[in-house]
This record gives sequence, structure tokens and C-alpha cells, in this order.
Amino acid sequence: MSRNAAVSRVGSEQALAVYQELRARPDASFDEAADRLELTAEERRRCRGELASLGLAPSDLDGGRSVVEPDVALLRLLRRERDRLQERLAATSRAHTALEALAGPFLRAGAAPRSEVEVEIVTDPQRVLRELTELTGSVRTAVHVMHTGSVRREDMAAELERDRSRAARGVRVRAMYSRRVGTVPEMTQHLADRAALGVELRLSAVVPMNMVLADENFALLPTDPHDPDSPTILARGPGLVRSYLALYEYCWQAAARYGEEPGENGGDGLSDQQRAALHMLASGIKDEQIARSLGVSLRTVSRLLSEVMQELGAASRFEAGVKAARLGLLDGEGSEHGTW
Repeated sequence: MSRNAAVSRVGSEQALAVYQELRARPDASFDEAADRLELTAEERRRCRGELASLGLAPSDLDGGRSVVEPDVALLRLLRRERDRLQERLAATSRAHTALEALAGPFLRAGAAPRSEVEVEIVTDPQRVLRELTELTGSVRTAVHVMHTGSVRREDMAAELERDRSRAARGVRVRAMYSRRVGTVPEMTQHLADRAALGVELRLSAVVPMNMVLADENFALLPTDPHDPDSPTILARGPGLVRSYLALYEYCWQAAARYGEEPGENGGDGLSDQQRAALHMLASGIKDEQIARSLGVSLRTVSRLLSEVMQELGAASRFEAGVKAARLGLLDGEGSEHGTW
């Protein structure tokens, strides 16, 4: 086939041409088929990837004998999608079961008195807004907020008004945002406005979920941390809220103060993720929970902790914890006070 004919085939057409060439010549290698079609290096890379993604050939395709028949590839694809669906349904079922246990009699019949813990699933967004408005007038000491993304333009004015109200009453407010919001012009101004009102702000590479905590007695958080539009958990009672506050503290200590570059708050050379992993390690949290909190794999957690050990010159995780404590890297920051 001439080069002119080959270049007329783009994207999927080129991958189809390679596939047909390999089926027509079972003993030919991928490169031999690509040579016949006069494909460039970039076209070869793209065709390999496309054939592999469709299940028509492995990613390390090196010969015609590795080509898969279309019906076989389709069945395999359907089987994989079926397995993924079953896994998601199983995970959803487990989450639903756990949520029912949390919100139902199991929690209420636990160590905390019935009057101390209340959990409710709220599906009405307007109800959530009403709860936030009521919270503004009832909070006494502190509010702690996490934002995984930007605040909607139409909500910015209301948030600043809540800031003014709380600042007037001496309520401490901490707000944590994903670092990427700092690149959004409207959010840059909004953060500056909040800081001017006394809000303590931090930016982090890792913000696990949207969250509002108040007075160690009130919490708003999503039922699904990966879906901001999922129903909201409304919880009251220190027995439950304190556990979420502990997670907030881990993330807060690992985040960078608003207005400073990441890594400036300590001079130890650790990244945000390394700091967060170190704090959780020192608190006895297992690798699996660290991975879930940071949204990374177990392998990544192991790498992060190895990097922490190397940075601190420690031969073991225990020694890393000891050195971190001596350097003040695990010190809390509860003595800082401000207003919201």
C-alpha cells in the first residue's frame, strides 16, 4: 500500500488497517505490518494503544499470532464490564449497609447516650443551606470547613456575610481548599476577601471531601466523598463529630498556609502528602487507612513513608516518628486563634 493511501487513514482507520494486515498475514509482526502501511512512529504508538484498549491485541503486541478475533475481544470486554459493575454494586451495597448501621439503632445503642448522637441523611439541597444558615447564628467557638473545589459564584456573597457575622461574635473559622482553586481568578479574590475578614485559610494538594464541622458537635459531609452531589450526612453529637475533626486536623497540619508556597511551613523538605502520611503514621493509623484518607494506593503510601524516612535520615518508621516529634513536625496548632 502506498504512503498516500496510508495517510488517508486516520485514527481508528489506521488501527483497523493494521489489524486487517495482521489478520491477513498471521506470521507478520506489528512492525512489519506498520512498515507495509508506512506508518510514522507516532501513528504506530497510537495504533498499538487503540488495539490494546479494544482488547484486539495486548499492549506489548509483537506478532500476528497475538491478534484476537473481534467476537472474542467483545466477549472479553463485556465480561470485564460485567465484573466491574458487580464490584461497584457490591461496594455500593457495603456502603449502604454501613450507612444504615451508622444512622440507625447500632450507633444510637452504642456507648454514646441517645441524646448525644443524631445522624440524618439529607437529600434536599435547600435543607442543607438552611442548616448552614442556622449554624451561623448558633455556633459558639469554631467552624472548620473543607472545600474540594471552587465556591459557586452565586454563593460567594452569602459566605462572606457568614464570615462577617461570625467574626463579629469572635468565632474562629478555618477553611481548607484544594490548591488548584488558587489558579481561578474569582476564587483568588474570594480567598483574599475571606482572609481580610479573619478567616484562617490553607491550601492543600489533598482535600478528601467537602466538610463542615462546628463546636465539636455538628458535621455536614457527603455520603459519597467522590460525588459532591450525593446526599448529605447531618450529624450532631461529639461522639461522632470528634472523629471527623481528627481527620480535619491531619489535613490542616499538612496543608500550606494561604499566601505561602508549599513546603515553607516547617522547612523540613516534606511535601503535603508526605506530611499528611507522617502525621497519620505517628498516630498509629494503618497504611490502608492512610491510603483511603489520601486517595492513593498502598504502594504510594509505602513510597511516601520511605521518602519521609529518607528525608529524616531514619532507618525505620518508628525512628522517623521519633525524629519528627523531636523536630516539632508533629506539634499541633490548636493554640492559633482567629475569627471567621
